[in-house]
Amino acid sequence: MIVASDLGKFYGSLEAVKGVSFSITQGEIVGLLGPNGAGKTTIMKILTCYMFPSYGDANVNDYNIYSDSLQVKRSIGYMPENAPLYPDLNVMEYLDFMADARGLAGNLRKERIDFAVDACKIGNVIYRGIGKLSKGYRQRTGLAQAILHDPEILILDEPTNGLDPNQIIEIRELIKELGKKKTVILSTHILQEVEATCGRVLILNDGKIIARGTTEEIGRGMKGEVILDLTVKGSDLDEAENSLSSLEGVKKVLSSKKVEDLKKNYHLSLTPDSHAEEEIFDWAVSHGYRIVAMIPERFSLEDIFIKLTSEGGENAN
Repeated sequence: MIVASDLGKFYGSLEAVKGVSFSITQGEIVGLLGPNGAGKTTIMKILTCYMFPSYGDANVNDYNIYSDSLQVKRSIGYMPENAPLYPDLNVMEYLDFMADARGLAGNLRKERIDFAVDACKIGNVIYRGIGKLSKGYRQRTGLAQAILHDPEILILDEPTNGLDPNQIIEIRELIKELGKKKTVILSTHILQEVEATCGRVLILNDGKIIARGTTEEIGRGMKGEVILDLTVKGSDLDEAENSLSSLEGVKKVLSSKKVEDLKKNYHLSLTPDSHAEEEIFDWAVSHGYRIVAMIPERFSLEDIFIKLTSEGGENAN
């Protein structure tokens, strides 16, 4: 659906984006993360044909950004961080104007406006002047124009900025629902939103992608191992540590402690990309143990973001 190949962008002598390549398939919700100045907005502007790259290429919905820029724009619903609103219009006038710009007419025009108004919960301000709206309602109006023409791809820059907690949850659920049928690129500084909404992330720093994948994949690559907390119940648990250590997918038993009678906890280091969890399950069955808990340790997205962007590390999952 979106394929970027060696994208780069210079602003004078400053190289803001440095040979970025990635692909996003239909139905994915991908978070684009990075500190200020990392190149996120520039990449979004290139993909929406707001500007051309200095080098590299991209295809969006099977259209090329150079030769098919109009078709690319028709395929995308774009909500920049500061939505392009007209304060002298009321919300309905603005959506009418955007429907005209998108070539919507007749019953389809009414259906799409009604859908956008309902989805973004702006019906109670539909005849209020945009200049008099709160920031939260301006954000909702900006999102309404992005989904108005039912685009195949949504590119959203800080869509929940300025919303209260209840509104954030509503927009999050809307994005997840839209993502079932559409491709979504979501840029936000609210890392909890990314974890709740996105299936995969691209983390940028200094114009380059320094990590990509799920939170678990990136965290695993950073540690070079998988840490697992295992609690089992049964007799002869003192002998369990030796047999656990002999499993192919278990690198090391880091620690063990008695939880209560006939119950013990083991802190394990597992070999990455192994089937250690399956081995452990089979091991428990064959030794007559009952698995009470099997919990993998994981980095939070905040841990990953801070570590990678402060240290400039790279993980190419």
